[in-house]
Amino acid sequence: MIPKIDRELGLSVYSTEFQGSGGKIKLKNEDFKVKEIISEKSKKLINDNDGFSVYLLKKNGIDTTHALNDIKKRFGITLKSLGLKDSSAITEQYVYSMIKAKPVKKIEGKKYNLEFIGFTKKPLSKQDMIGNHFLIKIENPSKNISEFSEFGNILNFFGYQRFGSKRPITHIVGKMIVQKDFKGAVDVILNTNSEYDTPQNNEVRNIISQSRNYSEIIDKIPKSMDIELTVMHEMEEHNDPVRAIRAIPLQMRRFYVQAYQSFLFNRTVSEAFEYGEDLFEAQNDDICFDKNAIIGKFQNDESQKLAIPLVGHSYYKKTRFDFHIQRILFDEVVSTKDFLIKELQEVSIEGGFRNASLSCTDYSLNDNIASFTLSRGSFATIVLREIMKPNEPLLAGF
Repeated sequence: MIPKIDRELGLSVYSTEFQGSGGKIKLKNEDFKVKEIISEKSKKLINDNDGFSVYLLKKNGIDTTHALNDIKKRFGITLKSLGLKDSSAITEQYVYSMIKAKPVKKIEGKKYNLEFIGFTKKPLSKQDMIGNHFLIKIENPSKNISEFSEFGNILNFFGYQRFGSKRPITHIVGKMIVQKDFKGAVDVILNTNSEYDTPQNNEVRNIISQSRNYSEIIDKIPKSMDIELTVMHEMEEHNDPVRAIRAIPLQMRRFYVQAYQSFLFNRTVSEAFEYGEDLFEAQNDDICFDKNAIIGKFQNDESQKLAIPLVGHSYYKKTRFDFHIQRILFDEVVSTKDFLIKELQEVSIEGGFRNASLSCTDYSLNDNIASFTLSRGSFATIVLREIMKPNEPLLAGF
């Protein structure tokens, strides 16, 4: 049976036959380790000469955005990452500067370490990152996880953390931005409780929702709710929801619309799979990624991997998935042109393509330890979802 939270995020199917091991993950950060992988070509471009600085960020108990914000605040160094890493894990990832400046050799923060590793002639980009390796402990499984053998049959859904995990609202905020309901988006950010969140956080949001004067309660809001505080300050001062949303860091406000796009993709994959579409083998006229991640028409090349459209204002509709996508958009009361947002042009989103199934390599399952490598953009929690098939994913640590 598909859990309620899964269905809310568009994950309405399993693609493997394994009955599920149950168990829990992330009881400790040490149980979930992630190491970012960049291409060998990119590694060779890192040198000892001057240029743009490249660092290795190791962290424990803090997400990438907050770690980089802390580095900027404390040391005045602005860095970008190739990808975002969760807070409930031990992670290693590459970060880099966008300007040429004297590097800091090492920074030791409370929850992170930053170590300089060299220079590049050009700043790194997301194309340099090819994937992540995971080492994950599953506590108290009821079934031997080593019996799972269907790594080649896992659909490439967007995972729970894309939507906020314990408060899965990012796609809801994104939908309201797409529909130009900016006041509604602000209300969701500030007031929406979640049955999966802590009672303390829900109580704070109850206080916010009952207040008519944000200035009277701002001191009662924990600093960890930095997005809420930013929005409240803007609304109190200007009472302009567009201005309040624009006060949110650019990466986060883009993330809202991307999360809604991700939700639509999940629904598309689920409904196409239930309809009987083959999502693991490409067919004539399909759009595919080749071995170099270049998009194009299917050429009867077994190295090509089926791609499914991502909705945006430049959505490509000449695929066998348009039938499903148009039905979903009708149900959602949105259109592809709505993703061009004049009031917040910086969060407009074109669309694109995403692999239908995920590429999982170097995998092993021993005792209760799962080890595997995923290509860029795929989620370890989606692999674990198929292995564990938890009744209540968020209580199980997802």
